Amino acid sequence: MIQPERTYEINEVARLTGLTPARLRAWERRYQVIRPHRMPNGYRAYTGDQVTLLRAFARLTTAGDRIGELALRPRDEVLARAGGREPDGSAHGALLDAVAALDRERLEALIAQQLSLRGLRAFAEEVVPPLACAVGDRWAAGTLPVSAEHLASEVVIHALKAGLRAGRADGPLALAAGLPGERHEWGFLSALTLVQAEGWRVQYLGPDLPLDDMVEAAWKLRPAAVALSGSTSGIVEASLEALVALPPRLPPGTAAVAGGAGVDAHSALLRTYGYRIGPPAFSASFRARDRAAAAAREPASG
Repeated sequence: MIQPERTYEINEVARLTGLTPARLRAWERRYQVIRPHRMPNGYRAYTGDQVTLLRAFARLTTAGDRIGELALRPRDEVLARAGGREPDGSAHGALLDAVAALDRERLEALIAQQLSLRGLRAFAEEVVPPLACAVGDRWAAGTLPVSAEHLASEVVIHALKAGLRAGRADGPLALAAGLPGERHEWGFLSALTLVQAEGWRVQYLGPDLPLDDMVEAAWKLRPAAVALSGSTSGIVEASLEALVALPPRLPPGTAAVAGGAGVDAHSALLRTYGYRIGPPAFSASFRARDRAAAAAREPASG
């Protein structure tokens, strides 16, 4: 979800908009659609308002509009046109209406309906991301109050946590938590539903967890993996020293996994200290386990 008060690096903007860094640079150079601030190291820094506008450009160009023409239009017109592309009769539109009306009962009923129709994994993949994007866009644009954003977060997070508890698998245990300073849970909880769908038994310890507490919990519960998430590069950087020291502090055989948008800028460093990166690490672990089990069942040759 976009936070208007912070800035975003180009790789974060690419994830939030679906536009490649190369296209973002080309649009800036050719059409002056956005002029990001340059940090002392030369990196681009985009504001929340700029990300919102770029997402609108992305939606409209995907629908067939030309960026050269859109770049000449007033910002409010572009945002209005992009918002108008949303299917008002869709489940997505109904959820947004309930959020905007601060109608908690209706929102909870609609979320429960979507969970029943789709199941937890499809709900996390198909409903949560577009809803988070739309709520973030409207909040950043000033058309949705903070109270509505808080309501949406409360209801969606409650539903995802309940789904994780109800669908807990019998596979290896994964302890999961947000890094210190992390407050955002939508994306991480959605990713954890995919981990659970792979057969892992997920135990979520919440956001903003001190890493010493994660180590203590790991020694008590002896999980196969611990998963840590940071939504921004700043959150990950603030814990980087403790993160690189973490893997040797875990019980033998416990893998360290890091994920979230903020990890990308530090993924190469973290890998050198033994981290696996993102939800695919869990799928790879299961594939390796299955290959080992299959090999063990094969009769000895000769």
